[in-house]
Amino acid sequence: MLVGSTSSMYLIANRKKIEHLLRLDEAEERLKLFRAGSLEEGSFDFVVDGCDGVFHMASPVTFQGIEDPKAELIDPAVKGTLNVLKSCAKAKSVRRVVLTSSMAAVVFTGQPINAEVLVDEAWFLVLSYPLSKTLAEKAAWKFTEENGLDLVTTNAGYIFGPPFLMQVGYDDFGAGLTYSNGYVIYVDVRDVANAHIQAFEIASTSGRYCLVDSSPHFSDIIKIIHESFPNFKLAEKCVEVEQVEVWPVINFSKEKAKSLGIEFTPLEISLKDTVERLKETNYIS
Repeated sequence: MLVGSTSSMYLIANRKKIEHLLRLDEAEERLKLFRAGSLEEGSFDFVVDGCDGVFHMASPVTFQGIEDPKAELIDPAVKGTLNVLKSCAKAKSVRRVVLTSSMAAVVFTGQPINAEVLVDEAWFLVLSYPLSKTLAEKAAWKFTEENGLDLVTTNAGYIFGPPFLMQVGYDDFGAGLTYSNGYVIYVDVRDVANAHIQAFEIASTSGRYCLVDSSPHFSDIIKIIHESFPNFKLAEKCVEVEQVEVWPVINFSKEKAKSLGIEFTPLEISLKDTVERLKETNYIS
């Protein structure tokens, strides 16, 4: 499940993209939706005016088929972030901004990464998507320091968990295909949501918060799903050709995340809850 959408203007224009929000309990009384564009400077001024806190979660997530990285990823990420922060600086009422960054802005540093290396909040990059997240976060820190805004960032790994917005279909979890010979930086979506809330509400929070439970190999994910749902057709074998691992085995620090009161959801529970949710909504059978 991916957090955020690149353009709130697009969301408002496309009603299907917001129907799940309109169905929320008490949405009619408590939910307000605004028309704004992430690249339209000043369009968030009236949105954040009077707010105590702002959660900025919008950034394009694209890994393939990118023709112009600057226009498709970097500008929306960096300029979109700065547009929101400029509006927050004007509002005067905003006491804290929580920015959804990514572990993609942490691990691609050029430094060697292995099981003996401890990755914590001090790591900063330098792949188009990781670059966009890194530049956006660095721009955010620079702007908030110069303009006296209180900023906290959450740097989540690859987010698993039961989806709230059902957008993507699933085809037997890749039956008949191979799975990648690599590792994935895992965190459950419910832990990410909780971390955002705590990052805003706990007065002592500051800086970056890495949100990673573990980094399982793709074969571990397949095995866990198969054990709970033996009748599912799953990818049956790892790719045979040598590949650079998506993520090597990495030792991540959880200390700052624990200060938010986060107890990470085990991968087994996250995967089981995800599959059950997909079954409930008839995306898989």
